[in-house]
Amino acid sequence: MDFEDFIISPRNFKAESWQIGSRITKDIKEDSIVLLFVSDYRGAGGDAEVQDFTAVRKEFYKLSQLDFEVPVVDLGDLVSGKSVQDSHYILQEVLSACHYKRALPVIIGGSNDFAFSLFSTLNFHKQNINYTQISNIISLQQGETINEHTFLGKILGSKNFSIKNYHHLGYQKHLNETDSVRLIKEVQFDIVRLAEMMNSTEKTEPFFRKADLVTLNCDAIESFSEPFSMNPQVNGLNRREICAYMKEIGLSENLKSVGIFNYNIYSESQLNHQLLAQMLWYLIEGINIQRSHPKERHYELFYVLIDDEQYAFKRDTFSNLWYFGEDENIENCIPCSKKDFEEAKRGTLNPRLTF
Repeated sequence: MDFEDFIISPRNFKAESWQIGSRITKDIKEDSIVLLFVSDYRGAGGDAEVQDFTAVRKEFYKLSQLDFEVPVVDLGDLVSGKSVQDSHYILQEVLSACHYKRALPVIIGGSNDFAFSLFSTLNFHKQNINYTQISNIISLQQGETINEHTFLGKILGSKNFSIKNYHHLGYQKHLNETDSVRLIKEVQFDIVRLAEMMNSTEKTEPFFRKADLVTLNCDAIESFSEPFSMNPQVNGLNRREICAYMKEIGLSENLKSVGIFNYNIYSESQLNHQLLAQMLWYLIEGINIQRSHPKERHYELFYVLIDDEQYAFKRDTFSNLWYFGEDENIENCIPCSKKDFEEAKRGTLNPRLTF
């Protein structure tokens, strides 16, 4: 498929040799990070006209490239289809081309329902997907039309999709109907409230460590002055916290797709565009760090006795990350935090580890 028919190539920006803009290319490369900007907001009650992401690009291109080694591609702006379904189809074609080249697509903009396309395309290439979503809303509404309220129900309820774990982070009790929250808990998927994510990433880091797909609903980020997202909220993750979480996303050992949705592209605030640009930068930093990690890992093994039952924890001696279980294959152990280990020593085992 000829992408030139539905992707508008980004214009060139001047950049100094030390800035990330000096190394960005426009064609999908093997093992690269591919940025694609989307303007279709119909799933969030917006429109589908092509928006100008120049302000975000200007802020992003002038950031430092440090010692990044992973190639970065700016593919351009996706032209919306006549219908939402058409936009999803076009996006899936682009995503599939990325996966065939082992490139990591990062979709920026568009409404939150485009997470469905990221999951659907990845499911074609991989089974048993670990999916982590940061969103203040848990909606499992039913309906033929795909939008930000129905997409999660379509993912979790489809017989054609293969999902291993789903983690929902950042939900706010006062914004959600209890039935959706209860249903997620009944099938033993993880739900983490906003309050548990603030100030530190330690507790929720294990939910990113093995993630294949991570999507972020920008409604989960606090807005001040001019709205940062399509559905702005006064409460949410602050600017420093979301950048820390973007780095954690990049550090995922299995990461294959990322989506940053519901960003308020209509915003005229330079600070909003600057924040989104820096979120992308921290994501890329995390990916570079992860790919520089040694392939061979060594683990320390610890045993904890609780009510005459013995439980094993492992610590990666290089990254200082923790796992629950003693299987020789670390893939069969459950990512956990040091706090989980410390609490187990005091006699309390996190219920999530025993499912």
